[in-house]
Amino acid sequence: MVIVTTIRRDVLTLPVAELGQDNPLPPLRPLDETHRVDDREDAHLPRDMARQIRYEPLRSVLPERIRDGYDRRREQRGIDTIVIENDRLRAVVLPGYGGRVVSLFHKPSQRELLYRNPVVQPACFALNGAWFSGGIEWNIGATGHTTLSCAPVHAARVPAPDGWGHRPRRSGGGGEMLRLWEWERLRDLPFQVDLWLPDGSDFLHVGVRVRNPHDRPAPLYWWSNIAVPEERRVLAPADEAWHFGYERRLRKVPVPEHEGVDRTYPPRGVFPADYFYEVPDGQRRWIAALDDAGDGLVQTSTDVLRGRKLFVWGSGPGGRRWQEWLTEPGTGGYCEIQAGLARTQLEHVRLEAESEVSWLEAYGPLATDAGAVHGADWAVARAEVERGLSLVLPREDVDAAYEAWLPHADTEPGEVLAVGSGWGALEVLRTSYKLPGTPFEESTLGEAQAPWAELLRTGAFPEPRRVGPPGESLVAPHWRDMLETAPAKPLTEYHLGVAQWHAGDLAQAVRSWERALELAPSLWPLLRCLAVADQEAGNRERAADRYADAFDDLCQERRDDGPAWTAATAALGREAVGALLAVRRTGEARRVWDRLRPGTRARGRFRLLEVELLLGQGDRDGARAVFDEAFEVADLREGAETITVLWARLTDEPLPPHYDFRMRETPN
Repeated sequence: MVIVTTIRRDVLTLPVAELGQDNPLPPLRPLDETHRVDDREDAHLPRDMARQIRYEPLRSVLPERIRDGYDRRREQRGIDTIVIENDRLRAVVLPGYGGRVVSLFHKPSQRELLYRNPVVQPACFALNGAWFSGGIEWNIGATGHTTLSCAPVHAARVPAPDGWGHRPRRSGGGGEMLRLWEWERLRDLPFQVDLWLPDGSDFLHVGVRVRNPHDRPAPLYWWSNIAVPEERRVLAPADEAWHFGYERRLRKVPVPEHEGVDRTYPPRGVFPADYFYEVPDGQRRWIAALDDAGDGLVQTSTDVLRGRKLFVWGSGPGGRRWQEWLTEPGTGGYCEIQAGLARTQLEHVRLEAESEVSWLEAYGPLATDAGAVHGADWAVARAEVERGLSLVLPREDVDAAYEAWLPHADTEPGEVLAVGSGWGALEVLRTSYKLPGTPFEESTLGEAQAPWAELLRTGAFPEPRRVGPPGESLVAPHWRDMLETAPAKPLTEYHLGVAQWHAGDLAQAVRSWERALELAPSLWPLLRCLAVADQEAGNRERAADRYADAFDDLCQERRDDGPAWTAATAALGREAVGALLAVRRTGEARRVWDRLRPGTRARGRFRLLEVELLLGQGDRDGARAVFDEAFEVADLREGAETITVLWARLTDEPLPPHYDFRMRETPN
């Protein structure tokens, strides 16, 4: 008997590190971004690729906030899940973490098809900070891991298509699919991900749609990111790939062998690297990761999702350390196979005004002849995968499944299974957008959206009723326009300045913040913004002055030791110490440091800052003593080389293994 697909709520219990409080300071600059091509590389790239690399790269992650409040203390906690299941597959989805599929279990073979991380440990890999490894994630927004990596999305039941490709349904009755949807805030684009398991199918089907409801084009980025165990061979229908390492060079290399090494086996490289496969036009889109027996996972899609990629951590000490850092020792390594809208993740494509793009993906098991897959002939290995895939899921079935799903994309959801943010509801309230299939109900509006909803209703942004860090800023042109016409109160001017800064009007942003200083009861948020502006203008001394004044004002104003004030003190103190050390005002930096909370100073990021402070004071022994305590920087940024550089300032000794996160051979 074939079991019709079921969808149910469940709870997954595993070690989890809490996300903590978000950074309350508006991110006027992006986090250090490693995924940028050196400008000198443009001349060597195809014109369309170079054009899409230059197309509206992200200047900041506004209006999002930086998520850096987590630590590395993991406790057993229950996480809400949604389980999709038929008689062949079971998929486990985390609606509170971007809709990530953390498990895809094949029942007949009793095999987990994905790399399933046994812990949830945030690390600083997302565009806005917190991200964790494992499973299948849906990356939308801009180059990098989505800001929704550790954020909730909406989820509900929806009727599934009646058929699956050209084959007849193998049982009667109706099926269900799980719809995930949210409003992506970096580009202001609503999207949906529909997951279902056709009856008797070995493949999870995923219909994706991104809409641009605006009257202007928008840059679009999408990559589906699949973590699989690294002891695999990764195959894709390509003989060439674009290699991108942490030296920021993009160059074409042969597949599978490059510089005498078969790079389709993830552990064989030394340093972390991306390989973006050059899949020829007309070729079926797929990527597979197969073990020594020729078994594993295959992903395929309709042709709109053109790109395929392999990311490897490499066998070097830095890559191995990162692998341990993201999970726990003894767990086993992983690599990532991915599928995206462009050839590389460094590009954005254009989504025209009032248009949409959609496609279908399928994920499932693949069994092949191990001798052919792992043989010396790349063409034979590719042909074996294509043969096996055509038997279990013909290309025409994928195209037919897409056509069967598309009419269901507008179907209104039924039972709500999880609730995301209220930002989409705010946009719908502003515009009355009609978005069939993805309702953003007014009931989801919350405290963060409340002042913006009042601005929309009354034309005035409300001043705070109690003293505290300012709320989130909205920066899209329509909100900036409303702020410009609202009464010029201090908090309005603060938010207006943030929006102007995001738009590239730096001089006007400074004027808005300076106007607000004249009447604002709370000066430190404005002084901090002006300090960043001074740094960008090269005026480091005045930036240091303003940071010192801002921190003084915050210390006088803060009311308690609650999470909001503690997060604000930590974030501003960290920036202030750095700004003062940059102009060698070590004594003032020490005075800021001494007023940080003891719990803040004990965090790894601040131990690293303490090393810089001690070195600035000439206390090399003290700085070395901090290193000898083996601290951990929970929010160490992907590709960051701060630890390596500070260690080299102290000693010529080899970098201790627990501090070795190097992702390239030599730092700047």
